[in-house]
Amino acid sequence: MLSVRLPDDIDQRLSHLAKVTNRPKSYYVREAIERSLEDIEDAYLAESAYESFLKKGEKAVSLDELEGSLGLDD
Repeated sequence: MLSVRLPDDIDQRLSHLAKVTNRPKSYYVREAIERSLEDIEDAYLAESAYESFLKKGEKAVSLDELEGSLGLDD
């Protein structure tokens, strides 16, 4: 169980949304957390991959070079 204090303005918006959609506030809190977590996880994964790329000293390839190597340079 998690307890969260929300600023009054956000709580009022959440309460209004819950009322007009006939869903519990917890539904929208859960939805917001899931969406935000996905974005945060993606950002950390990208950062980790980039750091690994830098540490290995791999050569970057431009889009033009990639397209050329794949025969897509029309």
